[in-house]
Amino acid sequence: MSVTDAGSLVVVCGLPGVGKSTVARQIADRTDATVVRSDAVRKTLYADPTYSPEETASVYDALLSRAENRLDRGESVVLDATFADARFRTAAVELGAEAAAESTLVCVECDQAVAERRIRERDGISDADVDVYRQFAEAFDPVELEAVVVDNSGDERETATQVDAHFA
Repeated sequence: MSVTDAGSLVVVCGLPGVGKSTVARQIADRTDATVVRSDAVRKTLYADPTYSPEETASVYDALLSRAENRLDRGESVVLDATFADARFRTAAVELGAEAAAESTLVCVECDQAVAERRIRERDGISDADVDVYRQFAEAFDPVELEAVVVDNSGDERETATQVDAHFA
């Protein structure tokens, strides 16, 4: 397949509760892409997830494999995961460089108080609660790769304006 037949890959990372899924959906809508969420992949692989390092590594392997399969078919993909560990981020960015016509890393940020409120109010597939958010905040590897930063502290319209600046 030539690179012109390849789709695009967008890797969306950030702490739990910052709005990665909101940003991923907005990007997918603008780029005609499919969102692949680590939360959904984990639930498919593990009925009762433990979140052990080995389990997490297998989830990211599966996430990247699903992205690669779609990219090989010329589809565009948005990966929605915490990517707290720099090695998983790097692997995703390398996959994009090898298999996608275009690849972008997006870091979603959000004011801590807003993120914690959203976590308390949300109902969905994610198992992350405020304690998990705080643990990830301490353990999140710094993003040293080139990335688009989206601040999702405001309302969805403000976030959409930032997404449009890069993906419209």
